[in-house]
Amino acid sequence: MDILHLIDRLEELFNESRAIPFTHNVIVDEEKMLDLIDQMRVAIPDEVKKAQQVLTQRDRILAQAQEEANRTLALAREKVDQLTERDSIAQSAQIRAEQIAAQATLEAEQTRRDADNYVIETLTRLEMELERYLNQVRNGIMTLRESQKEPEQT
Repeated sequence: MDILHLIDRLEELFNESRAIPFTHNVIVDEEKMLDLIDQMRVAIPDEVKKAQQVLTQRDRILAQAQEEANRTLALAREKVDQLTERDSIAQSAQIRAEQIAAQATLEAEQTRRDADNYVIETLTRLEMELERYLNQVRNGIMTLRESQKEPEQT
């Protein structure tokens, strides 16, 4: 039986009791009173058991919620660590890419200077050879002209 119902019945018993004149006392039916007290003694342990079950269930739910919160927090921290690591890796890669690009630019400039120097040297040698050939051609023409002039004078 519900403990609140029993308390209501106890209150009804009190309200139905006869007041003793000039006092705050009442006359209560002893048998009904003792019967209600016995019923309360039986009902109270059940109510306490139910309350204990509710408290146990509440503690279990709170423990599960705490465990879930800890798991969620751990996953969030892990995700933050991954993103931080990924960001760190990306920053390192960006710095390395900039270093590689700068090195490539320096190497390209050096290669262009080397190529320009090679072309200048090659063209200078070619110019010298062409001048030598031109001199040989001029000398050959002069020799032929001089040899042509000599027979005419004879």
